[in-house]
Amino acid sequence: MTRHALFIGGTRFIGRHTVREFRDAGYDVTLFHRGEHESPFADDEGVDRVWGDRTDDGGLADAAAVDPDVVVDLVAYKPRDVRTATRVFDDVDAYVYVSSGAAYGAEDVPKREDETALEPCTDEQATDDSYETYGARKAEGDRAVFAAAEDGVNAVSLRPPVVYGPHDYTRRFDYWIQRVATYDRVLVPGDGTNLWHRVAVENVARGLRVVAEEGQPGEAYNVGDWHLQTLRETIETIADAVGTDVDIVTAGHRELAAGGLEPDDFPLYRDPPHLLDTNKLRSLGWEPVAPENAIAETVEASPERDADEAQEGPDREAEERVLGVLETV
Repeated sequence: MTRHALFIGGTRFIGRHTVREFRDAGYDVTLFHRGEHESPFADDEGVDRVWGDRTDDGGLADAAAVDPDVVVDLVAYKPRDVRTATRVFDDVDAYVYVSSGAAYGAEDVPKREDETALEPCTDEQATDDSYETYGARKAEGDRAVFAAAEDGVNAVSLRPPVVYGPHDYTRRFDYWIQRVATYDRVLVPGDGTNLWHRVAVENVARGLRVVAEEGQPGEAYNVGDWHLQTLRETIETIADAVGTDVDIVTAGHRELAAGGLEPDDFPLYRDPPHLLDTNKLRSLGWEPVAPENAIAETVEASPERDADEAQEGPDREAEERVLGVLETV
């Protein structure tokens, strides 16, 4: 008997990869979304659509009428979204909430699902839309999952860190692809050894299916690339995929100041390190793809020459000022 998965969201980045993961596993799929983004599955007869707004309880009720076995919630950005969804879908085999590694409130190395404290969340934060409250809102969504599971709902949570791969609309990773593809010298903040756990979108998609099928209600699971790369290693892997050689030039706070820059101005830089323990997910049978393969696929799909339109990153003129200072040292 064919199983049926309902996706709340599903037309953009993580969603389109996860829909394909479920379709390849034999699921029929229904997308519940507002129609603001064109569906990439228009020609797939196994993918249906229900139009609606997830903040409208009536819309969610219409989605529930398709009688899904699994619900994957990709766009629950506020705790009330999770509480409503777990109430509407209280009888499904699995409700999977896409949380975030940002939900952790302590800088443990690594961060473990059942040990590391989550961010607290005030009532004001729970209804806010700013980036600063993102982690707190995701953490409160996790707590809503735990509460629903205590009431008998088959609800689980998956926590990814920064996700990269084809169709990433943030284009954070594309910034570095563009730098490698365009310049012989690439400026890197710090000493190049910073660790901010990243995860290929294919690994997230596979993780979502695994926890839907094998996860235990009330549990949260970290997902991240199994082999972690420093920022320097990531740039070197990008260079291998592009088929070029680059000179990686590192710069500390003092040198970056010559260009009016701070380390945090660069995409994928974070201090202190952010690492997630992914053994719990691996124990369910999750088999991740290697970063080298995922990065090669990302490079192939990237419009590498116009990354100036990517998410924030220093402009080249500022970087050149820093590189000029370093040449005189």
